[in-house]
Amino acid sequence: MFANHEISYWYRLNQHQRNNILLRPNIIASDDLKTRIKLILDEIRRCGDNAIFKYTKIFDKIDLKTITVSQDRINNSEFIISDSLKHAILIAKKNIQFFHNKQKINSIDVYTQVGVRCQQVFTPIQSVGLYVPGGSAPLLSTALMLSIPAIIAGCKNIILCSPPPISNEILYIAKLCNIHHVFEVGGAQAIAALGFGTQTIPKVNKIFGPGNLYVTEAKIQLTQLLPGLAIDMIAGPSELLIIIDKTANPAFVAADVLSQSEHGVDSQVIIVSDNINILQKVLLHINQQVSSLSRKNIILKSLKNHQFILTKDLSECIQISNMYAPEHLIIQTKYPRKLIHGITNAGSIFLGPWSPESVGDYASGTNHVLPTNGYAVAASGLGIIDFQKKMTIQELTPFGLKNIAKVVQTLAFSEKMDAHAHAVTVRCNAMKDKYGK
Repeated sequence: MFANHEISYWYRLNQHQRNNILLRPNIIASDDLKTRIKLILDEIRRCGDNAIFKYTKIFDKIDLKTITVSQDRINNSEFIISDSLKHAILIAKKNIQFFHNKQKINSIDVYTQVGVRCQQVFTPIQSVGLYVPGGSAPLLSTALMLSIPAIIAGCKNIILCSPPPISNEILYIAKLCNIHHVFEVGGAQAIAALGFGTQTIPKVNKIFGPGNLYVTEAKIQLTQLLPGLAIDMIAGPSELLIIIDKTANPAFVAADVLSQSEHGVDSQVIIVSDNINILQKVLLHINQQVSSLSRKNIILKSLKNHQFILTKDLSECIQISNMYAPEHLIIQTKYPRKLIHGITNAGSIFLGPWSPESVGDYASGTNHVLPTNGYAVAASGLGIIDFQKKMTIQELTPFGLKNIAKVVQTLAFSEKMDAHAHAVTVRCNAMKDKYGK
């Protein structure tokens, strides 16, 4: 079924072939989709809630009477879901909260020279929108990954949107995180509502959360329409790169490949190794394991995007990983921690045979909202800093201004900004009048 998948010999490929083998699946919004999203955004802006009801009926096949989830419904959610699931959510919440609490950054308060005080302080973004996709199953893990850092960062107005019928699991997480503004709305119409605001849904300053092509395109177009609106990142299909050597457990590696593949038909896994035998064993284990999985049809389509690459050594594996800049990176080698010093581009790294990527998706504590599509070369996974802004402050004494005045005047004149120099000069003259020097 899949065992005959071709293994590429990296050292036999020219640069063009190497670049091609690391290409992501070509997922680009068509002109037709862009036009449809533009129409949805325009109608939400003009008609507000009425447009939301219209598109909910079209896309979700649900005729809602209200999009607001009542506080009673949020509170009652804990009585509907099982105790075992509640327990799992609580453990995951504890770990995610613990890790994200450690991300707090201390403010800076220094004197760069005598009389010149400079500070850096962090303030929360006041209003944020959290989008939690629905799809074939409610992404309750995403609700945790978005809500917890928003709460820790101190955001005052947190708006959560998720497609109807919104799941009790997501409502239970909203209850645990004290999120009171929850709305049953999904897709591009949810993103539009968060950006423009409607009669019911408040306008936010920044939108967070992954989604399909419709959601992603809506986020892109909104940032062009609303200069003051920020988004977390442009999320593409999920991806994983795995570095293995001959000591790797092929059954474990195959399981990781399959877990990543079930995200969607456009998911991608790249497996690189310096040992051809282990690559062949992984292929065999993929065949053995895939038949028992419920999302087998999705996985088999996704597997067509995957690449198996043989290198001369592990150093070459690291080079390939840095070129690809994966969202997730698993290193299953004899000494995995020794390799991380060479890794420069990755969203989240999983070391050793006992660290499946699944754990990071749900409960280890790190955030699973990560840069995809090669953005890991310059971007990071979600954290509390994404829900905050930093501001700098400066305060000078008369003595401090006097000592730095000549520097500022000289630099200002060199840029032909004499008004800048003048703002310093008038103060220096006032200082002479007041202090006689």
